[in-house]
Amino acid sequence: MDFSSFLTSLGTSFVIFIVLMVLFAWLSTRQGNAVVYYPNRIVKGMEPWEGGSRTRNPFAWIKETLSSSEQDVINMSGIDTAVYFVFLSTVLGILVLSGIVLLPVLLPIAATDDGVKKNEHTSNNTSNGTFSDLDKLSMANIEVKSPRLWAFLVATYWVSVVTYFLTFKAYKHVSALRATALMSNEVKPEQFAVLIRDLPNATSGQTRKQQVDTYFKSIYPETFYRSMVVTNNKEVDKIWGELEGFKKKLARAEAIYALSQGNGQGTRPTNRTGFLGLCGKKVDSIEYYNEKIKELTQKLEAEQKVTLREKQQGSALVFFTSRVTAALAAQSLHAQMVDNWTVTEAPEPRQLIWSNLTIKFYDRIIRQYVVYIVVFLTIVFYMIPIAFISAVTTLKNLRKLLPFLKPIVDIAALKTVLEAYLPQLALIIFLALLPKFLLFLSKTEGIPSGSHVIRAASGKYFYFIVFNVFIGVTIGGTLFASIKTIEEKPNSVFDMLAKSLPGNATFFLTFVALKFFVGYGLELSRIVPLIIYHLKRKYLCKNEAELREAWFPGDINYATRVPSDMLIVTIVLCYSVIAPVIIPFGVLYFALGWLVLRNQALKVYVPAYESYGRMWPHMQIRIISALFLYQVTMLGYFGVMRFYYTPILVPLPILSLVFVFVCRKKFYGAFCHTVLEVASQELKETPHMEQIFKSFIPPSLISEKQEDEHFEDALSQVSRSESSV
Repeated sequence: MDFSSFLTSLGTSFVIFIVLMVLFAWLSTRQGNAVVYYPNRIVKGMEPWEGGSRTRNPFAWIKETLSSSEQDVINMSGIDTAVYFVFLSTVLGILVLSGIVLLPVLLPIAATDDGVKKNEHTSNNTSNGTFSDLDKLSMANIEVKSPRLWAFLVATYWVSVVTYFLTFKAYKHVSALRATALMSNEVKPEQFAVLIRDLPNATSGQTRKQQVDTYFKSIYPETFYRSMVVTNNKEVDKIWGELEGFKKKLARAEAIYALSQGNGQGTRPTNRTGFLGLCGKKVDSIEYYNEKIKELTQKLEAEQKVTLREKQQGSALVFFTSRVTAALAAQSLHAQMVDNWTVTEAPEPRQLIWSNLTIKFYDRIIRQYVVYIVVFLTIVFYMIPIAFISAVTTLKNLRKLLPFLKPIVDIAALKTVLEAYLPQLALIIFLALLPKFLLFLSKTEGIPSGSHVIRAASGKYFYFIVFNVFIGVTIGGTLFASIKTIEEKPNSVFDMLAKSLPGNATFFLTFVALKFFVGYGLELSRIVPLIIYHLKRKYLCKNEAELREAWFPGDINYATRVPSDMLIVTIVLCYSVIAPVIIPFGVLYFALGWLVLRNQALKVYVPAYESYGRMWPHMQIRIISALFLYQVTMLGYFGVMRFYYTPILVPLPILSLVFVFVCRKKFYGAFCHTVLEVASQELKETPHMEQIFKSFIPPSLISEKQEDEHFEDALSQVSRSESSV
């Protein structure tokens, strides 16, 4: 498409965003929609609106978001969310400072050269004859060996230095945020516990509980409180799940009956007991569910006794009366052999993945390498269909492959939109299939906590989309379009790939525009969750619990959001010098993201966990990975341009590796463990150790009869000493 078509498509995206924003401004003031647009405030017992919905300015959210402080974000959504906004602000700062120099300097230098014109008579231009107007604003318009390349070389250093400075500054800030949160004088159960894995075999006549208690009582005699041996909960979880399901069904049946009484009928609901309620005997639902609940309650209590006595596994949670002792224990080597008595910090109770706690040391290592191999194969083989999609989903190729679409795609208005967004939409839809698979793989590694699984899946997804989207689209599109030329001149493939980079900026410009205009428009308007909520409310929900499930928003979903943002970072950095016109699009993406997602963090999303910023080291190293790829790309591109002073760029990738090493040595240790000077801060109240202990008991093992002697088998009560910091 030509330059005017590109501007038309951008205008269309902008109009869509404005329409969605106006829809949000109107829909969010409707009383019945409050649970969709303000669930985080509602969950915390706050009023959805300040000043009332009818008198509220529909665009007041912008002012509220801009005036909100970092502490407001922490209070509403926690440290992890605040760290995410540090990431957005840092990347935005990198792009703004880069753009301030690159745009006024590089664009005039590129526009006033005539490299494109000189190449047109010998070969197709870098955009295959379709986007020469933007090519004239990129390095494609600079002649080979031109002294003008000095400006682009210096710009490459400028972007790198800005990135180093701002990421280092952000690392210090996030480290301080984490320390402040961990030294809080509020009691956090996970700070008084450690996770023990790889227990050796117990001696004859000794139970697991006795083994753990004896071992830790001897090492920490003053502060050891009690232990909780991990059990195989598969069967008890199954029974508990069935019991909870019948409790929900009973509540629903009672709500239906109450509604029928209000209508003057008083009809008791019925159901069939067979497969999916479609066949079998017809029974009174309330009586039937009460009978099943009574039956399953007895079954659950019996299974709890069996589980706690006979299904103890080789791992445990150990509790201390001092959080300094817990922090010290998590950082210490407790056994001569590395595969015995592995002690780590305990995650939040809600984060524990109980089925993974019992996986042995060498099993975890083997699983990890198997998962890495599977991820590698996934990356490699996913590149094939992605490269195929990027090449095929163009109007020119679709006309060849599907001739019957010609009358439709030749409609002028539709043609402009399809040319701009068809490949990008196909790519986005294709990528949506992947995250759940990567989450499954990460969990399979044997990782003990939910937040760690999300960090691991996020890393896999980042490398996947960088290799398959950024590299795959660049290589695949170029090779597919130039297959005949490559057959005739195989040695020209590297020159061709390098020279195609400015032209591929076209694809990524529209990709980024689609992400921030349409993506953030849909995020802000919440049209899809709103429709789903009202459909469920009208046709499915019968009580308050079901209504809450219908509107509950979940968290911000870092597993996919952070890698998607990182892809934009990679794209914009890699093209920042080659085609500087992409920088304003990157700035818009992260500026709109900061504004829209800050509103969502304050009012919509409810955090599912708190890891106190442990995602940040992964964010920072991936920003530097994107920078490293950018530096290598520029080194190769300057080489293709036959610039004599290209070796001046060689120190940059080395400098990036040194920078990562320095940051890791300086900061990373405080993110792996709780620093002792942080843990030693005084608490405002004496911790209630029994409450801390009970917060870790799995829901399926919670019973009204917890003080019975059968709970003593896995839940030890060795010490009841007074608690201290």
